[in-house]
Amino acid sequence: MLKRKPGFYGFASTIIAILLIFPFGDLILQLFEKPNENWMEIKEFLLKDYIGNTLILVFFTAILALIIGTTLAWLISAYDFPLRKFFRWALILPLAIPSYILAYTYAAMASYTGVVQVTLRSLLGTGLDQRYFNIMSMPGAVFVLSLSLMPYIYMILRAFMEGQSASLIECGRMLGKSHLGIFLKVVVPVSRAALVAGTSLVVLEVLSDYGVASYFGIQTFSTAIFRSWFSLGDIDSAIRLAAILMVFVLVLLFLEKILRGRRSYSMTNTKHCPLSRKKLRGPMAILATSYASIILLLGFLIPVGQLTYWAILTYKDTLGVEAWVLSLNTLWVAVISAIIILVFGIIIANYSRLKNNFLSKIYSKISLLGYSIPGAVVAITMILFFIHLDRWLAPLYKIILPGAPGLVLSMSLVLLIGAYVLRFLAVGFQSIDGGFERIGRKYHDASKMLGHGEVSTFFKIDLPMLKPALLSGFTLVCIDVIKELPLALILRPFNFNTLATRVFDYANDERIPEASVPSLLIVLIVAAGILILNKTLDKEKNNEHKN
Repeated sequence: MLKRKPGFYGFASTIIAILLIFPFGDLILQLFEKPNENWMEIKEFLLKDYIGNTLILVFFTAILALIIGTTLAWLISAYDFPLRKFFRWALILPLAIPSYILAYTYAAMASYTGVVQVTLRSLLGTGLDQRYFNIMSMPGAVFVLSLSLMPYIYMILRAFMEGQSASLIECGRMLGKSHLGIFLKVVVPVSRAALVAGTSLVVLEVLSDYGVASYFGIQTFSTAIFRSWFSLGDIDSAIRLAAILMVFVLVLLFLEKILRGRRSYSMTNTKHCPLSRKKLRGPMAILATSYASIILLLGFLIPVGQLTYWAILTYKDTLGVEAWVLSLNTLWVAVISAIIILVFGIIIANYSRLKNNFLSKIYSKISLLGYSIPGAVVAITMILFFIHLDRWLAPLYKIILPGAPGLVLSMSLVLLIGAYVLRFLAVGFQSIDGGFERIGRKYHDASKMLGHGEVSTFFKIDLPMLKPALLSGFTLVCIDVIKELPLALILRPFNFNTLATRVFDYANDERIPEASVPSLLIVLIVAAGILILNKTLDKEKNNEHKN
């Protein structure tokens, strides 16, 4: 067996792991300090509300997104009906609209002067009970977040179901099970790992949400952290709230492992035959097409149509030089973050591949840490870390930058990009790790045996085969960075804005129509990325079937 000495990858992975885990040390140390009076009041009077509202929002959003995503994935995978091929990729598009943009749009549409009530009043010729149009509530937040996050479950389950063995479904049919019975007693149990994975992503995104909860006036942990930090200037309380939220997330991830790990279903002992779709006709075909159409309309087409209408009314005031500056700011920060993440991901994933030991597994787990922690928590940990870093580097600043302010890195884009890297490294790492899994080690080992070094082997052998995974990882990271709001709001340098922060500023000033242009720019950029990603994954899947 070829002896491997991945010294560079081991050393670099260790440095990256330390950089990823170290910022959370400050957060933990702050908890041992004596709490202030604000925290005691929060603990006594408000903490129960934060916990209750957060749990309610998480639970009902997860349930509704799970129902929608699962039924759509099964419908697309198991049945053939009119426009199925179109819906197969189009149902991913709601992911292109950030949840906070969806919230602003639906709130304005359902308001007294919005298109919904104006149309109904003109048709009915009478007043309307405002209670039935109050979307700025907990049910409204659940509706908005479920539509926005449903594609996570849909994509994961669709990919899993399309690769399932048809023999399981045929056995269910031979035993006389109905379509619903097969779905509930065969498909759902077999798909449990994928269901848990998709639902976990939805839950983590809800815990990280700030834009929807803030605009709808719902007191959750994320809004409480922002309020303590910005409105009250109480860093101590913000840190303690962030720590509680982080513990909550870690408990959730532990439960996810238990739910995933107790049973496993394998196709290794069964002759694999991809799931064949059953042709729907008549009322059932109409019902299937209507259901997919309603979700697509609510999650993408109606909001985009409303945003387009507003953009036509306001583009002269908002589509100027500033809009293009905001777009460039958003894109180049996303690209730089994605490049750094891909480099870090390649190093850790390659080390894990070449040196499959306990340490490499620990590094792989650490790389996933940031994505499981809400954005507000990541922001606080990075601020604390960079403030300490600036203090350590202060003597160096005096030599290199005489007269510079004490907080150099903490007031720069380095802080924001560093937070993006910590938050979304898991996205890039998992894509690259999956790519390395597919290509294996044999070509790498053959190159080493022929006398090529690590660098030459990587660029001539590994990199060309890794291109689809790199493109997927790059696209996914850029999409997440472009949509991210809490990190950009907290960590942006003075006088630096992105499309997301400008949308939030407009909405915060109740200038929703003016927010339409930057909102549409976000939607168009992200939608283009999603379509590129979907095309890449389909092409990769087709190549695997050919091979």
